[in-house]
Amino acid sequence: MDLDLMQLRALSAVADAGTLDAAARQLHVTPSAVSQRLKALETATGRVLLIRSRPVRLTDSGRAVVRLARQLDLLAADTAAQLGTDDRPGRPPVLPIAVNADSLATWVLPTLAPLADSIGFDLRCDDESHTSALLRDGTVMGAVTTQAEPVPGCSVVRLGGLRYRPVASPAFVARWFADGPTRDALAHAPMLVFDRKDTLQHRYLEQRFRTPPTPPTHAIPASSQFVEAAVAGFGWGLLPRLQTRELLDAAALVEFDRRHRVAVTLYWQQWKLRSPALDRVAAALRAGAAARLD
Repeated sequence: MDLDLMQLRALSAVADAGTLDAAARQLHVTPSAVSQRLKALETATGRVLLIRSRPVRLTDSGRAVVRLARQLDLLAADTAAQLGTDDRPGRPPVLPIAVNADSLATWVLPTLAPLADSIGFDLRCDDESHTSALLRDGTVMGAVTTQAEPVPGCSVVRLGGLRYRPVASPAFVARWFADGPTRDALAHAPMLVFDRKDTLQHRYLEQRFRTPPTPPTHAIPASSQFVEAAVAGFGWGLLPRLQTRELLDAAALVEFDRRHRVAVTLYWQQWKLRSPALDRVAAALRAGAAARLD
């Protein structure tokens, strides 16, 4: 196939922006120009790439071509930077990366901060067991994930582990766990969950009981607010060591069950693509994880 880079960029922009109008603003062209580029690209590939709904939806063929578009755009940006011929001078390459919320709240941002002047980050947040899906469909170029098996076309390295502790406020523990975290107490004490994808608390209960209880829950879909909810006494939940160390020292939280913790092993997966920008990110994440993770 003879594919045009500007047409590929148009498809990538529409996939990110959700509409032709928004993509046109991003590319500094008219919506008509975006539409023409998309039609030309569909003609060149012989496939329907987009369902023109609001927002647009990629077909399976569209997801494959978007992945190619992002790979070529990154390689083009890397090469242009090396040659000093960047058609977007002063603008660093933008890397879409998927990261789980707890890593984003604890160790990823300080790890990537030294690269922020030379690389643009488009960070997508999802549960660590689901970030690989964003990699698989071409939405991102790399992902912090719990999946050890490499996504097709990707490489994988082990980063380390996040060790989660069952914690709650002192007042909550005194009220609900006066006799310890028994099965009956855990069946009635309110439990915090991040969202419907969050299974950490359920894994803890499954570790402890052959038939785990089903307590009432509060859904707190943000990492920092999840911590605040635990401190405020909304419920008990599992939090990583990196988030709880100072709060435990200050007695704002109590680890109510030291015998049962949940360890989550994290991996870095990225496209098998020789890109200086992507390789720098991978190296930074490996170093940051070695210094901060268990």
